[in-house]
Amino acid sequence: VARRLSLRKHPECHGMAGGKAIEHLAQSGNRHQHTFRLPMQRYRNCNFSFSGLQNLVNKAIIEKEKEEGIQEGEILSCVQDIAAAAQHAVAVHILQRTYRAMLFCMKNSILSAKNAALVVSGGVASNWYIRKGLEALSDANDFAFLCPPPRLCTDNGIMIAWNGIERLHAGLGVLHCTDGIRYEPR
Repeated sequence: VARRLSLRKHPECHGMAGGKAIEHLAQSGNRHQHTFRLPMQRYRNCNFSFSGLQNLVNKAIIEKEKEEGIQEGEILSCVQDIAAAAQHAVAVHILQRTYRAMLFCMKNSILSAKNAALVVSGGVASNWYIRKGLEALSDANDFAFLCPPPRLCTDNGIMIAWNGIERLHAGLGVLHCTDGIRYEPR
C-alpha cells in the first residue's frame, strides 16, 4: 500500500519504511473516509490473508487518482485517510484472527487459563495501532501480553536467522559439520 501510494515521495515520510510511513500518515487521517471490506470473512478459521484487502485499496487509489486527475506515482490529497483506513482494516483482520486462535486454544485446552499469554513480535509489533489493539484483546481475554520494545520488533527474517545461530551454538542439529562456515548477526 505504501508503495502504491508513493509514500517515499511524501515529504513527511522520506526515508521511512512502508509500514512506518502508513502508521505515521494514519495518525492524521480519518479512517472513516474509506471503508475496506475485511478479508476472509466467510472463513471461520485463524488464517490470515491480505491480498483481497490490497486489491480493494488499489481500486480505491485508482478511483481517487481519476477523481483528482493525477497520475500513478503522484501523492493523493486523501493519502492520510487511505493510510488510516488501510491500517485499521489490517489491524481488525489481525485482531479477529488472533481472537479466533485464542478461543481455539482455550477450547482445546492448549493453554492453561492461568498462564495464557499472547506474544507479539516482528515488524507488525512495531506498529502502535496494531500493538494497542492486540494488548486490549489480551486484556479483555485475561491473557498476558508480551511484546518487546518497538526498537527490537524488526523483520522476522532477522529473528529466524538469529534463531538459527542460537540453535547452531546449542548444537541442536542445524548443521552436522560447521567447518568453514562463517556467520555474522548482520
